[in-house]
Amino acid sequence: MDKRLEQLKAEYHSIPIPDELDEVVNKALRTRPKRKNLFWKAAALTAAAALLLTITLNISPALANTLSDVPVIGKIVRILTFQEIKETKNNSSIEIKTPAIEGLDNTELQNSLNSKYIAEGKELYKQFEESMAALKAGQNGNTAINSDYEVLTDNKRILSIRRYTEQTQASSYVENKYDTIDKQNEILLSLKSLFKDDRYIEVISEEIKTQMKQQMKADSNKSYWIEHGEPGEFKQIKENQPFYINADHKLVIVFNKYEAAPGYMGTVEFVIPTDVISNILVSNLYIN
Repeated sequence: MDKRLEQLKAEYHSIPIPDELDEVVNKALRTRPKRKNLFWKAAALTAAAALLLTITLNISPALANTLSDVPVIGKIVRILTFQEIKETKNNSSIEIKTPAIEGLDNTELQNSLNSKYIAEGKELYKQFEESMAALKAGQNGNTAINSDYEVLTDNKRILSIRRYTEQTQASSYVENKYDTIDKQNEILLSLKSLFKDDRYIEVISEEIKTQMKQQMKADSNKSYWIEHGEPGEFKQIKENQPFYINADHKLVIVFNKYEAAPGYMGTVEFVIPTDVISNILVSNLYIN
């Protein structure tokens, strides 16, 4: 175990830290430590989840036993919580859980993803601090930010991760971001990479419109912006439309709140039947 942890230390010391984060960390090291600085100082000193995990395991055997239940991707790759922060002030709160991928042989991909996750968490915390600083004396912010992650698919071939952030202030907004990884070839999949050519945009868009109409006909409470000339009219998906591959090996297209429907519909998803796209897929390696 000690040997393995030392290997993890060495690997994660090599993870590049985004320039923006580097500036914050340097400032933290020059000033008297405060709670918010300690968070980002920890990010710089650890540079990834494994080092934090190493320190914690050395002092907490109970936690080590708990982490033995963390889902394993293939034989060695794990999804860990890199950092967790909770803070409440001025009737406002923020809670961030930042994921980290550990164990990929493709360290360039692993480091890139982990650095992206760190930068996203840092940006959310920065926004929270700025909104609190803008308040007048005695004023409450009435703001809540919650950011977490979820493993949607974890099988022999595919790892799909959803990162979501909900911000509430009078009204709420939820943003979802997805990463889908081919664990065997250790590559990050894009929607475009799954198809032979750009025909997928039109084919998938028409299928989604059909499903939207079917859902509205079956349920009067459902509403989508598909009428011609309607504000926010859905015409077609973006080239890089958010997606993931579910446990049934089906392609799922996702729209964040307000993207294709009124706000009360929230985040909406459409499972694309494989027979609709089978002739334009590069292969059935991921979707079947």
